[in-house]
Amino acid sequence: MTAPSTRARLLAVPLTACLTLGAAAWTPAAAAAATAATSAQPGPAAARAASAPSAPTAATAADVRLELPRPTGPHPVGRDILYLVDHSRKDPWVPDSGPRRLMVSMYYPARSATGAPAPYMTTAEAASLLRRKAPGVELPPETVSGTRTYASSGAAPEHGRHPLVVLSPGLGLPRASLTFLAEDLASRGYVVALVDHAYESSGTTLPDGRTITCAPLCVQPKPPEGGQATITRNRAKDIAFVLDELTGRHPAWKNARVIAPRRIGMAGHSLGGDAAAATMVVGRRVRAGVNLDGTFHPAVALGRPFLLLGSKADHVPGKDDTWDAAWREMSGWKRWLTMDRTDHVSFTDLSLLQNAVGRSGPDALSPLRSLELTRAYVGAFFDLHLKGRKQPLLDGPSPANPEVAFHNP
Repeated sequence: MTAPSTRARLLAVPLTACLTLGAAAWTPAAAAAATAATSAQPGPAAARAASAPSAPTAATAADVRLELPRPTGPHPVGRDILYLVDHSRKDPWVPDSGPRRLMVSMYYPARSATGAPAPYMTTAEAASLLRRKAPGVELPPETVSGTRTYASSGAAPEHGRHPLVVLSPGLGLPRASLTFLAEDLASRGYVVALVDHAYESSGTTLPDGRTITCAPLCVQPKPPEGGQATITRNRAKDIAFVLDELTGRHPAWKNARVIAPRRIGMAGHSLGGDAAAATMVVGRRVRAGVNLDGTFHPAVALGRPFLLLGSKADHVPGKDDTWDAAWREMSGWKRWLTMDRTDHVSFTDLSLLQNAVGRSGPDALSPLRSLELTRAYVGAFFDLHLKGRKQPLLDGPSPANPEVAFHNP
């Protein structure tokens, strides 16, 4: 299993409890660290944050401007927000809250860039993200919620039908953390469903204005029965429900007519990558999947295309035994790639925030480069398997991308 200390690099705060809930990683010390990280009282987490690289002062924080990289495809990007309620299931983490609820951001190729700019996240979501993932960073939540995006709310969709890609974030991270990838895929001609799983995010604002957090999973003294595999299985149920709502006879999305229901892929970061594989195991609708730096719980056998893309520090052969085991069990098209000088957050938007507040490692790959490479390889993978377009980028190492290594143990 990937070392918990590496998982904890996100903004230099202890994320072990939120990102690796496996039995080997969950200890009383880890639980105490998670509780301290979400508490307003001083404690071990606060002490570690104080010893981390200095955050910007109030004066310099006002100068921070966050902007996602511009999408690389030819299409303008539109975005809608869906609120989906699965009345067939109670919420597995907070049963008293009622049925399972999911917030989904739908990105799609648009006819033109008309409409209001799509907000990155709500201010309440940004405040919760900073409080839980970056204690000690003196940054106004409006700076994070105001991150420059490239999608337009309510823009008219491009004509025709387009492949659908579902994106699932890491445990404890908001769906917005994969906006860089969602916007880029939409610009390349994909419909993208970016899912927030209730009570598994640093903050999810519901239509009634309340913002719920991942407190039940991130601060409880022990993982749910069955460990992280239980969370992954529940995510697979979430994704099945989302696909039903998008491709069924009475779709929940007003623009569902633009989805090509037989060309569906899925990608996820961390536990979201694990969920991509789990979703493919329990159903046939997802034709191709991607795991971005996530441990499998457990390793899975797949006969459909799958891409492993992770950090060199954690995911070269022999570093994460679940990748080694999964690789041996995969009988379909497969690639195992690692990126040099990256960590767990390098495959998310939060690498931009980490860099902006001075908490990237001295030899870290720049976030713009790591996000560029992630977009390129994930986009090429789906172009090959959902659009049938040849992709030499996936055939082997490229002199243009020396940071990316191919493995075939």
